[in-house]
Amino acid sequence: MLGVFARKRGIELAVKLPWKVGIVAFMANPLMQREDLRAIEETLRALAGDPVFDLVELQPLSEGGWAAAKRVLEGSKLELAVGAQPVVLNQGYNPSSLNEGERRRAAEKLIEIAKAAAARGAKAVAFCSGPDPGPENREAAKAALAKTAREVAAQAEKLGLLVLLETFDREWDRKQLIGPLRDAVEVAREVRGEFGNFGLLWDLSHAPLLSEKPSDLSAARECLLHVHIGCAKRLPDGRLVDAHPGFYRPGAVNGVEEVAELLKVLLDIGYRGAVSFEVKPEEGQGWREPVEAAKSVLYTAFAKVVESV
Repeated sequence: MLGVFARKRGIELAVKLPWKVGIVAFMANPLMQREDLRAIEETLRALAGDPVFDLVELQPLSEGGWAAAKRVLEGSKLELAVGAQPVVLNQGYNPSSLNEGERRRAAEKLIEIAKAAAARGAKAVAFCSGPDPGPENREAAKAALAKTAREVAAQAEKLGLLVLLETFDREWDRKQLIGPLRDAVEVAREVRGEFGNFGLLWDLSHAPLLSEKPSDLSAARECLLHVHIGCAKRLPDGRLVDAHPGFYRPGAVNGVEEVAELLKVLLDIGYRGAVSFEVKPEEGQGWREPVEAAKSVLYTAFAKVVESV
């Protein structure tokens, strides 16, 4: 829970943020990605004890990793979601593959992850599209992705899970099929015609790599189920990378003004999901530093919104 004190027309206001606040834990502390059991417990204990956070996002874990997480999360206030994006980005599973065997393999893996997530009490599971095959094959790949999404959503619906498709860049760094918001909405609308538990995850960090702005979300209002807040990084040579640095680190793209713009749009479109930080420590930083900076940015941005509406 997060609230702000603000002044408007000479009146002091106390206003609660209307969305739950989450954090991508395995990005906040990269040691969690290595299944460092001490890091899993220490990180989750710190997040569970922080009154700002309502939700934590974990990557798929081994039995030992889940046991470590359970020791902290059981009985805590934190809701749980699982992000399967690393499985697609780093392990070669391609939900939009034009090879039916490869596509089915990815769908089966995502269903396996969804079942494990539901067994641990998760409320949602997220994934990304797989690599962009180029303009000549994009329509076929989108059809394959929609088929995978329907299969995963069908199983997740039985488990009481939301299924989230995250949009990534297509040209700069991750080079995923999905991709621009217009294509993401097209896929989401097709799948949601059958499964209302499917929707989109939009990340402010990826907006600069996609040449998108929060105002573009008006086209996705009916299928937007989750939002990430963070930064892209511009390297000295001008390239943009999906590095998720902390706010106001060298090269970080996004700040208070961009977050305030996002929050204003979310209010305008009636968004009711959660907002989660996705920030990562850089060399020389402890993991808590970018997390505390992100909390400060969110507070300041929301205060600006309250004072402006």
